Amino acid sequence: MGRKAVSFITLGCAKNEVDTQHMRNRVLQAGYAVVDDPTAAHAIVINTCSFIQDATEESLAAVFEAAGYPNVAKGDAKIVVTGCMPARYGEELAEELVEAACFVPCSKEDDIAAVLGECIGAADAGPVAADAFDYSYVPTAGPFSAYVKISDGCNRFCSYCTIPFIRGRYRSFPFEDIDAEVRAAVDAGVREIILIAQDTGNWGTDFALPSSLAWLMDALASAYPETWFRVMYVQPEGITDELLQVMAAHVNICHYLDIPLQHVNPGILRAMNRRGSRAEFDALAARIRAAVPDITLRTTLIAGFPGETDEQFQQLCDFVEECDFDYVGVFAYSREEGTKAYDLPGQLDEAEKRDRAQTVRDLADAVCTARCAERIGTTAQVLVEGFEEDGQLYGRAQFQAPEVDGSFYVDAGQPGEVITAAVVDSLFYELEGERRG
Repeated sequence: MGRKAVSFITLGCAKNEVDTQHMRNRVLQAGYAVVDDPTAAHAIVINTCSFIQDATEESLAAVFEAAGYPNVAKGDAKIVVTGCMPARYGEELAEELVEAACFVPCSKEDDIAAVLGECIGAADAGPVAADAFDYSYVPTAGPFSAYVKISDGCNRFCSYCTIPFIRGRYRSFPFEDIDAEVRAAVDAGVREIILIAQDTGNWGTDFALPSSLAWLMDALASAYPETWFRVMYVQPEGITDELLQVMAAHVNICHYLDIPLQHVNPGILRAMNRRGSRAEFDALAARIRAAVPDITLRTTLIAGFPGETDEQFQQLCDFVEECDFDYVGVFAYSREEGTKAYDLPGQLDEAEKRDRAQTVRDLADAVCTARCAERIGTTAQVLVEGFEEDGQLYGRAQFQAPEVDGSFYVDAGQPGEVITAAVVDSLFYELEGERRG
C-alpha cells in the first residue's frame, strides 16, 4: 500500500517558510509522502500568517480555496490549519472555520505528525530515520540560500504588534540545533545562510549561561568559511560593538544589517512602546559605518500610526530623504485587535494611512535607487543563482538580501558559484555587472 500524501501551502514571511520546512521533515520522518500538488494529497496543511488583518484574510482565502479542491470536496482529503491564525484566534477560529478538520497553533507544530495521524490516519508506511533532514525543499531565499531560524517569540510587546500573543515569549534555539541545520544545508549545496527570528539580536540572552548573536555568528562563520552568513531583523539595541567586530573580522559574514526602526519621532516611538529618536538613529548608523565601513543598512518604517501629526509625519519624511540607509521598507499602520495601539486616540482613516505610506515609499525609492546607482564602477562578490526565462544570468551581491533588495545581473558564471563582478549599470534596484577574473 502506498504512503498517504501531505501537501503544504505556506503564507506569510520567511519565518513561516522555515516552520513549514520543519513540519515537512517531521511528516517525512513519520513515513508520509510530501507532494507539491494539493489536489493529490490526503491532507493539505495550510501554514497561515495572521500578523495583520490583510494576512489573516489571505490565509482565510487559502483555506476556502482548498475547500473547493476536488479531493477535499469528495471527502478524500482533510484541511489542517497551522501557524499564526490558530495561535491568534484559538477556539473562536475552530468554531467558525468549519472547512478545516484540525488546527495546530505555532506552539504545537512539533506535533504535526501526531495530528495527521488523528486526522487522516497512519502513513501506511514505516517511519524513516529519526534524524533525517531533507533539504530538497529550501525556503524561498533562493536555490542556493536557506533561512535558518535561531529563536522564536518576542518579549518587546510593541503596541502595534501581535507577535508576542501569537508566538509567545522569546526563546533562543540551542546552538547545537542551529549548527545541525546549517550543516545539513551546507552539505546539500547551500552557499548562503540567512539567520532570522522575530528579534535576532536577542539570541542567547535567555540561556542559563548567557550567550550572544556575536558569539553565534563568529562560531558559524569560523566553522563554515566558504558559506555566506547574513542576519536579518536586528533591533537597534542588538547592534553591539562585539557584533560589529565579528562582522568586520569575517569576509563570509555579509556586511549587511536589517534594523527595524519603525519611526523617528520620540513621541510616536513611545506610543509604539519603542525607544529612540532621529538623533539616536543617526548616531547608530554612524557608529556602525565607523566599525564596518562597507556595510549596507536596511530599515523598515511605519507611516500613519495613531496620533501621528503632520509635523511628526514630516519628520519621518525628512529622515528618509537625509538618512544613511541603503534600503528602506515602508508599511501603512495596520490596526489590529488585541494590541494596545488598537484603542489609541487619533486613528487615521485607511486612505490617509495609505497616502502617507506611499509618500514615504516614493521618497525612499528616490533616495535608495540613487544609492544603488552610486555603486557603478565598484566591484562586488556575487552569488550566481540561475537564469531568467530570457537566458539572462542573475544572482545577488552580499549587499542584497533575498526577495527585497533586487538582483545583480552578470555576463558569466555558473549557478551556485560566487564570482567577483564590476557594477556597470543600474535600473531602479537592479544592477548589471561584468565578471572580473
